[in-house]
Amino acid sequence: MFKVTPNPPHTRPVPYDASLDLDPKKMKEAADRALNFYLNPGATKTQIPPRSPNTIFTIEAAVDDEALLVQAYDSFSLASVMASDFAEQMEGPQRKRMLLLLQVITMGELAVNRVLDNHKPG
Repeated sequence: MFKVTPNPPHTRPVPYDASLDLDPKKMKEAADRALNFYLNPGATKTQIPPRSPNTIFTIEAAVDDEALLVQAYDSFSLASVMASDFAEQMEGPQRKRMLLLLQVITMGELAVNRVLDNHKPG
């Protein structure tokens, strides 16, 4: 049996997505780096600048370890209470996932608590 198909097949046009607009200069730099890497192994490699971390939330270097551990323990305790409250309101697979998250939070809380117990100030 012969099936009639258009040559080329009729396809819908790909919708234009403005969020995918890429900077032509960056695209050329990336293409040049890739070509040099694969086709010209002896070429000097351009270093990609290291990513600088966001500095909105920083911890003062002078804060002692015990204060940081106490803060971490408090954060774990609050997260544990919130996860427990959410788990009570859920059913089925979502509840199981939330209880698993609660278990991971509790394990972190116990680990920080043990470090605090073993910590000797001074």
